[in-house]
Amino acid sequence: MSGFLGLDTSNYTTSAAYCAADGTVTQVKKLLPVKAGEMGLRQSDAVFHHTRQLPDMVEGLREQLALGVRAVAASDRPQQTDGSYMPCFLVGAGAARQLGAVLGVPVHFFTHQQGHVMAALVGAGCPEWRERPFLAFHVSGGTTDALLVEPSNEHILSCRVVGHSLDLKAGQLIDRVGGMLGLSFPAGPALEQLALKAQRVYKPRVPVRGFDCHLSGVENQCRDRIAKGEPPEEVARFCLDSVAAALDGMTKALLSQVGDLPLVYAGGVMSNSILREHFSETYGGRFAPPAYSADNAVGIAYLCRIAEEGEG
Repeated sequence: MSGFLGLDTSNYTTSAAYCAADGTVTQVKKLLPVKAGEMGLRQSDAVFHHTRQLPDMVEGLREQLALGVRAVAASDRPQQTDGSYMPCFLVGAGAARQLGAVLGVPVHFFTHQQGHVMAALVGAGCPEWRERPFLAFHVSGGTTDALLVEPSNEHILSCRVVGHSLDLKAGQLIDRVGGMLGLSFPAGPALEQLALKAQRVYKPRVPVRGFDCHLSGVENQCRDRIAKGEPPEEVARFCLDSVAAALDGMTKALLSQVGDLPLVYAGGVMSNSILREHFSETYGGRFAPPAYSADNAVGIAYLCRIAEEGEG
């Protein structure tokens, strides 16, 4: 039976995914190229690379697409907030419109954040959570957001930001500290491997005000530690333990306010094994596999299926 095609063109990754009628998802994705020594891309460069890479991603699903496409979906903006916009999402949204017109099928648009949350639910084996309120954390290079997620007849998932980082985002912090240590961008996987070699586990104090956190001070502390000659693995561990401390403070504050809602953690930063272990053991948080945590189109394809069939 025919299925559903999802596209996501974030600031880091070009992604396409096919969700079959039974909910089975196949994905193809590729990181955007970043020159050595650089810590990210300008939007104009991201748009250029997506334009080059997206056809390859769609062609990578040729076998699945041969089964038929009932609808197409894409992420068209970062969040469900007024004024949310990034040019890179125009590539996937435009391709979805073209494919929908050629195939004569419906086209749906969701936010990148909705896609992350839905992918986390699918990957964690709890897609039925979309029918009830829950808390989600979307932690990546562009966001460190705490979300109150509720069912929505209009949007399927309503993701309301109730807490966030007031300065540096967790993924930015990790990449900057990784850059200080000579790691390539994106630095997350290499920084994690360094941190796992550390001799200490740190309990840093990271400012949390209400449901919001500050992470810029951690960057300065890591720079000072490097200047004092602290081993790279200890700096890496301090950095990741600081991210854990910030998210821990936000989680505690939210649970005390909204009650014992289920927790799911999404975004590329949350594929980190140190963070996953802490939040699964401490709060019973649910996590997707790393391939569904980092930027992907899985959630977009699954949301497309729900939009057409109303099934979770």
